[in-house]
Amino acid sequence: MKDSSEMPPLPQGEQSQFVKNSVLYKEFLAEREEILKHKWIESEKAGTDIGFEKALLDWIVKHRSSWRDKRLKEVRAQAQPAHS
Repeated sequence: MKDSSEMPPLPQGEQSQFVKNSVLYKEFLAEREEILKHKWIESEKAGTDIGFEKALLDWIVKHRSSWRDKRLKEVRAQAQPAHS
């Protein structure tokens, strides 16, 4: 028997909208966009498509840490109330 305090699952359309509005999903999309930019730049340098996996690994090693630090600072700055 199910626990009565358990929330019922969201209908499929609402589930999809919930995921799209989540902070985690938005961060995933922002990170993915950066990886795709990196892939484009590195592919241009190489004169051929380096592929997503190579771009992903290269971006993680070279840029992810600083990118995340920058994102965190931006979020904190937006969360602070404006000074009057």
